Amino acid sequence: MGKSFRLGIILLGASLILVAIFWLRNCTKNDYLEVGADDTIDATPTQIQSIKAIGEWEFLSVSLEELTDTVRKGFLSDDELSRIYYGTLRIGINMHQVEPGWLTAEGDSVSLILPRVDLLDHDFIDEARTKPFFESGSWKPEDREALYRQAHERMLRHGLTPENLAAAETNAREQITSLMHAIGFRKVNMTFGH
Repeated sequence: MGKSFRLGIILLGASLILVAIFWLRNCTKNDYLEVGADDTIDATPTQIQSIKAIGEWEFLSVSLEELTDTVRKGFLSDDELSRIYYGTLRIGINMHQVEPGWLTAEGDSVSLILPRVDLLDHDFIDEARTKPFFESGSWKPEDREALYRQAHERMLRHGLTPENLAAAETNAREQITSLMHAIGFRKVNMTFGH
């Protein structure tokens, strides 16, 4: 095989490559590739479960101090019992109370139906910090328990006010809206139960 035969094979190969290039160019002349973004966001069951798994979501805490006392009238003298109680009311929503269908998503919008903002823990008095303020006479455990219940009721009255509940709901709206925006939703509609 001579040089001319090898040259012929090379030319034939080059010609076939050029024919293939022209053929591919003509076949794809009207085809195009389009790149775009899908603006729809699908809230997956995993995401929904992760949000629900937050459990109790605190949006406001109110620290309180209550001085409570009681006096028992005696024949010769009066007995007095005074104690200082400390407590922290945690106000928020309990995500375990959401109803089925509480989160619905469509496109870039999400709607949430959440439980109402309320006290998360009714056992809010820190008994380790409770201090006797003044004590005279002898007192039974029932008397101390009555004083504890009185402090508990006062703290609820002073801490669980409409203003504090409204502030907690405002914080809830802001934080949950930020979370939904971080997930990718642009429009967030939120309602709280009653």
